[in-house]
Parts: sequence; structure tokens; C-alpha cells
Amino acid sequence: MTSTTCPDRMPAAAETTAQTLHAPTPTPARAGARAWAALVVLMLPVLLVSVDNTVLGFALPAITEALRPSSTQMLWIVDVYPLVLAGLLVAMGSLGDRIGRRKVLLIGATGFAAVSAAAAFAPTAELLIGARALLGVFGAMLMPSTLSLLRSVFQDREQRRVAIAIWAAGFAAGSALGPIVGGLLIEHFWWGSVFLLAVPVLIPLLVLTPLLVRESRDPAPGPVDVVSILLSLVTMAPIVYGIKEFAVHGLGVVPVLAVLVGLTAGVLFVRRQLRRPVPMLDMRLFRRAAFSGAVLINLLSVIALVGFLFFVSQHLQLVLGMAPMRAGMVLLPGLATMIVSGLLVVPVARRLRPGLVIAGGLCVSAAGYVLVAVSGGDASWGVLLAAFVLLGAGIGAAETVSNELIVSTAPADKAGAASAVSETAYELGAVLGTATLGSIIIASYRAAIVLPAGLSPADATAAADTLGGAVTVAGSLPSATAAELLASARHAFDSGIALTASIGAGLMLTAAVLALVTLRRVRG
Repeated sequence: MTSTTCPDRMPAAAETTAQTLHAPTPTPARAGARAWAALVVLMLPVLLVSVDNTVLGFALPAITEALRPSSTQMLWIVDVYPLVLAGLLVAMGSLGDRIGRRKVLLIGATGFAAVSAAAAFAPTAELLIGARALLGVFGAMLMPSTLSLLRSVFQDREQRRVAIAIWAAGFAAGSALGPIVGGLLIEHFWWGSVFLLAVPVLIPLLVLTPLLVRESRDPAPGPVDVVSILLSLVTMAPIVYGIKEFAVHGLGVVPVLAVLVGLTAGVLFVRRQLRRPVPMLDMRLFRRAAFSGAVLINLLSVIALVGFLFFVSQHLQLVLGMAPMRAGMVLLPGLATMIVSGLLVVPVARRLRPGLVIAGGLCVSAAGYVLVAVSGGDASWGVLLAAFVLLGAGIGAAETVSNELIVSTAPADKAGAASAVSETAYELGAVLGTATLGSIIIASYRAAIVLPAGLSPADATAAADTLGGAVTVAGSLPSATAAELLASARHAFDSGIALTASIGAGLMLTAAVLALVTLRRVRG
């Protein structure tokens, strides 16, 4: 009998191993309609928190009239929210990685809505500052969660790039939308309405997020590090306070000590993170040039953006005499440009190096500041409109690309902490934009103001403090004296615009150079 010889077969285990080795890398699943609906819901806190950074710009005159804050209190009303927010972002991002990003988002939304309602009816400047500080605590829970959840919702990188472009455009647009919303509300309602805005925005978030967004967290989280949380706060608060004190009162013992305390706490924070087996913030992220470069670019560009909005909102209302709503409409074309450029840059970023795209956008933004610097105190509303269009076009494109780099270069299990670093750059930029560029304008105003004779000591102090104070005082003076005071106050306010705009242009150009240097090896 002739036997039939079968061909040799590979052992089953080896065959399985070979199939595994040669199997194609699984393609990430593309997101469907539910994911895009989730993006719409996650944009609500993004818009709200970014609007809150700048919405007070148009409400400050009304708050000044109602609560009579001092110049220092007025700066703290603006600054305490982004200051606390920035100090807690890394802690809250890390907390979301540990206990669940969706859970932290929902806790933050509930607290933010409740405290916003309380802030709307604050009877004194001190209570308003306290409410703004609490808003910073709950706001810190919102922002890192939204960006980190996008990474889990959109697995496909092309879709994620578009989602992050929409996210970045929403954040930047929210900063510009703040003055417009503020102008609309202040023109028709009292100043507290700018805070009540949070309630109708966050209710849909609380209802729809559990239905559309799945929970995500770090599978191997470390313990909550209270010491690191405190160190992060002690790092930021004294530094910003020192900058503010230096700008208002000049070089002295207090601002120097404050900055030294902040820097010392920052060094201790970094050393603690490097020594802990599971740090609150993995400092190794900053060894990645794309990550650290993108964070610095965000920081500098937001300083310039918020500083621009700080003086433009007051110039339009208090110098040019525009109604709040009309002044807000001057910024509308720049807002639209910021959104459009953030979306149009996505296909461009696929073909060009990110460093070139970001640097080009920031140079366009610098041109907007140069336009203001050349005009100086004679800037008309048309010049400011054109300047903000240039500023918005550049920032919208640059921040879309830089945020995508931050999220895509960090490990997936550290998405919350990485997103928090990105948000910290945003919020620190908002604080420093007001504290530095805003304080320069205030210091220039105080040095240039010439008060008419016959003012009471209280009126003289208020008028010499801020432009808003001078406008309020002028309302109770005889027409000739009021006209003299307003002319002097408006001239004094505008005396610092050329210097401030020049610094803003310098910040943009510095960020452009950083992009070319730190992102030179990153391909599109």
C-alpha cells in the first residue's frame, strides 16, 4: 500500500505566534455621530471657562460703580479666578486620571453653576473676590477633563485633530466672545448677569454628559498628593502677586520676597515630582521638545491675547465712549477669524511642519499688535478691529496645532495631567496678561493723570486710581470740571497703549522663534 505523505505543518503555537507577528496594526475605530455629539457637549465648559476669563472686561465699569472697589481689589476681581484655576489645574487633571475624568467634570460643573449664582448677587468687592476664587476651584475641574476626554472619545488621529481644532477654536473664541457677551448683558441687565450665564450653559452638560461620554481614567493611578497640590498653589500665587505689586508700586521688599517664595515653592514642587514613584505631574513630559515647546507657545500667546482684550475693552467704552454692545461688536470679526483660522489650519498642518505653521501664525498676530503700537493713543475703532482680526487669525491657527501636539505626544494614561499642563499655560497666561500688560497701563495712567482742582480727597483718590474711577467721579461733577477730568484721564490711559502693544508684539515674535527652535524636528 502506498502511503500518502502530508506536507509538514507548523506547530499550532508557532503558527499562532507567526500570525500575530505578521498581523497588521489595528486601525483605530473612527468615531460616529455619538462622539461628535459628545464633542458639542464637552465644548460647553470650554466656552464657559474661557468666556469667564474676559467677560469681566466690559462689566468692570458697572462693578466699579456698584461696589466701589479699589484699584487693587479691581485687579484681584479679575485675577483671582484664573490664578486659583491655574494653581489647581494640574492637581485636578491628576485627580481626574485617578478617580475618573467624567466624574471630576460633573462635580466641577455642579459647583461652578452654584457659585456663579452666588457671585451674581455679591454685595461687596470682598465677597465677589471670594466667589471668583471658588469659581477657580471648580473651573479647574472642568478644563483638563474636557481635553483629556477628547482623546478617549476620538481614537482616530485625523478625527482627533479636527476635534482638538474645534476645542482650541472654542477656547480662543470664548476669550474673545467674553467682551461681546459682557457688552450684551451689561447693556440690558445688571453686572451680576455675567455670572448667571453659567447656569443655563452647564445644565445641559450635567444632563447629557452621562448619556454621551464614557468614563475614562488611568488604570494604575497613584495616591492623591496633598503636598504637591499646596506647592503648586504656593508657586503661582506669590509670583503673580509680586508682579502686580511691582507694576503698581514699583520695586520693593514685598514684591521681591513674593517672587522668591513662589520660585522656591516651584523648585520644591519639581523636586518632589522627580522623587515620587507616581508623581502628580510626570516631569518627563517636558523632556519632549514638542510638548514643552507647545506649552510655552500657548503661555506667551495667551498673555498677549488677554492683555490686548484688557485694554481694548476699556479703550472702546471709556475713551471712545461706545456703548458696551457696540464695543463688543467691534471684536466680532476677530472672533470669527479666530474660529475659521483654527479650522482651516487642520489640512495645512498635515503637509507642513508644525513649527512653520505656528511661527507663521504668530507673526501675523504680531502684525496686529504693531498696528496698535503705531497708532498709539489715537487708535480708532477701525484700527482696533483690524488689529484683532490679525491677532485672531494667528492665534487661532497656532493654538490648534500646539494643543494637538500636547495631547498626541503624551501617553494616553497621562492624558489628564498633560491636558492640565496645557490648561495651566492658558490660565497662567490669562493671569500674567492682566497682571503685566494691565498693570503697565495702570501704572502709566497713574503717572500721567492730571486732576482738576476742587476734587474731594475721596474723588481724587478714585479718579487717580483707574480710568473707570475717573469716569464714575466725572458723573457727579459740574460739566466743565467733568470734561477736564475725562480729557486728562483718557489721555493718561492711552499713554501706555503704545508700550503695551510693543511688548505684545515682542511676546508673539518670541513665541514664533520658540516654535521654530523647539519644533524643528516635528513633522506634519
